[in-house]
Amino acid sequence: MTGSCFNLKGRIALVTGASRGLGQAIALALAEAGADVCVTARSVASLSETRSRIEKCGRSCFAAAQDVSDVASIRSTLDQFAAATGRIDILVNNAGMEQVAPSLDVDERLWDQIVDTNLKGAFFWAQAAAKQMSTQPQGGNIINLCSLTSFVGIPTAVPYGSSKSGLLGMTRALAAEWAASGIRVNAVAPGYFRTAMTESFYEDETWQSRMLQKIPQQRFGEASDIGGAVVFLASDAASYITGHCLPVDGGFLASI
Repeated sequence: MTGSCFNLKGRIALVTGASRGLGQAIALALAEAGADVCVTARSVASLSETRSRIEKCGRSCFAAAQDVSDVASIRSTLDQFAAATGRIDILVNNAGMEQVAPSLDVDERLWDQIVDTNLKGAFFWAQAAAKQMSTQPQGGNIINLCSLTSFVGIPTAVPYGSSKSGLLGMTRALAAEWAASGIRVNAVAPGYFRTAMTESFYEDETWQSRMLQKIPQQRFGEASDIGGAVVFLASDAASYITGHCLPVDGGFLASI
């Protein structure tokens, strides 16, 4: 009985920013749990590896190019997926970007680029998905990728932290608003994971040593660590959980 609660067979999931890193790992975890998966990235070509690995799991994969900061294209992309699959059960708002800079050097272009990608894009993807999910008898659920910066202030990451703090507030507000429509909205907050987006930090061994001292498990997250948390929140095992954010951080937030 317990195992079946985590089974996503017959579900249709959609993961944004799925060409690499955490997005790719999440898409693969959902496929391994039984879901067919729709994936987006800035180019379809960049999704070829993700698509191939999902299909090797015996699941269908539908891919489309989509820039999450392009609000006009979000609804049309979701409609394209829904027409191909019949419905959308799970949305994972993973697409994001970060660029560190001293706050006094942040200009309007950088602010808009980060906030439009991480927060505005996530909202309009959630809105488009909710319009589809609200027509489905089984509803659906949305999982947002928050961050440690949703909870703590990180110097030189003010636009990123602002977007991720806003995403946490958005998660809670949408959960309260959409629960009556059978839509759950939750989030996960990855800690320190080594990905293509964060690789520049890990090239500094002094930084690595300093950060490991702050993580009780004494290791950085690996892509495989994030999938289980997302599958749990997407599954019937979490059917009475909405409006929450699950840190996946090796104990970092618990220890500060």
